[in-house]
Amino acid sequence: MPHPISVLAGPATAQRWRRAFPGDAVQARAARRLTTTLLDGCPLLDEVLLTVDELVVNALRHTKSGQPGGTFVVEITRWDGAVAVAVTDEGAPSEPAVTDAAADAESGRGLRTVSLLATGWGWFGNDRSRTVAALFAATLGEAA
Repeated sequence: MPHPISVLAGPATAQRWRRAFPGDAVQARAARRLTTTLLDGCPLLDEVLLTVDELVVNALRHTKSGQPGGTFVVEITRWDGAVAVAVTDEGAPSEPAVTDAAADAESGRGLRTVSLLATGWGWFGNDRSRTVAALFAATLGEAA
């Protein structure tokens, strides 16, 4: 099982949630539902929801989390109009990277989408456990 760590310390007033899921494709919907419930009313919800979905699907498709008995962890942190999301998986030999997908490709655009939606994103880990995280900063005057 992955060993999640807090991606952003954030202020003491930050709200944090973390949940482990079985590495099954139907769990992507459960992760989206959890995100929707936790961030109800957040002006960044659509962007965060798409990002959670992309990161979970990548964990299931490209890491050991999607193999029988695998798991992944979703962590959501919210504070002062900002939201951070992270998905920790069971690792893979390849590294997450933004790629240029062919116009007719059916996949390969997930991290590019995340990089365009989020204020920033990144990853750390190895072939045993890896965390991919994205940060969303609200525009001035909005509260998440």
